[in-house]
Amino acid sequence: MNELVAMNLVKDTMWMAMLVGLPPLLVGLVVGLAVSVFQTTTSLQEQTLTFIPKVVATMSTVIALGPWMISKISTWAINLIENIDLYIG
Repeated sequence: MNELVAMNLVKDTMWMAMLVGLPPLLVGLVVGLAVSVFQTTTSLQEQTLTFIPKVVATMSTVIALGPWMISKISTWAINLIENIDLYIG
């Protein structure tokens, strides 16, 4: 395996991790920001108020986008396994 193939493999791996991981992280960020604004405007400083909505929103996103995420990861893994002779040789 030469350096170009290794770098392309690393680039594809990082891209897939970002593509699959970004939607739940963005939803958690948006919900956390909304809850923080709500807490600031109401002067309510309850710790569980920030945790529970973020967990529920993130898990809902994973459940809703789960089939798409699995499809993307499966396609990437099948491509990796099918081309393993390029990486080893």
